[in-house]
Amino acid sequence: MEREKELLEIIERVDADKKAVLTPLIADIVYMEGRLQELRKLPFIRIHPKDMARQQVTPAAKQYKETMQAYLNAVKVVLTALYRNEGDGADELLAKLKEFEIS
Repeated sequence: MEREKELLEIIERVDADKKAVLTPLIADIVYMEGRLQELRKLPFIRIHPKDMARQQVTPAAKQYKETMQAYLNAVKVVLTALYRNEGDGADELLAKLKEFEIS
């Protein structure tokens, strides 16, 4: 819970709308960090007992890869919300897209 508290303190500086979106994401990030630590304890490669050249990726390695990708995506979302510059091109693009009508 200390890690979650630490991350929640970091997002205190964003506006209320962004904070409402980021707060549940923090719980997911903390969960994924714990899951990644558990998976690191497991073997990632299985070696054939008779042929050392034959190696196979374990399910733990696949889960680690998938969890790590989800973790990195969540962290990128938080970092983008924290460090996005005011008035950057994204806001202008969204404004222009709202003007465009699709019929």
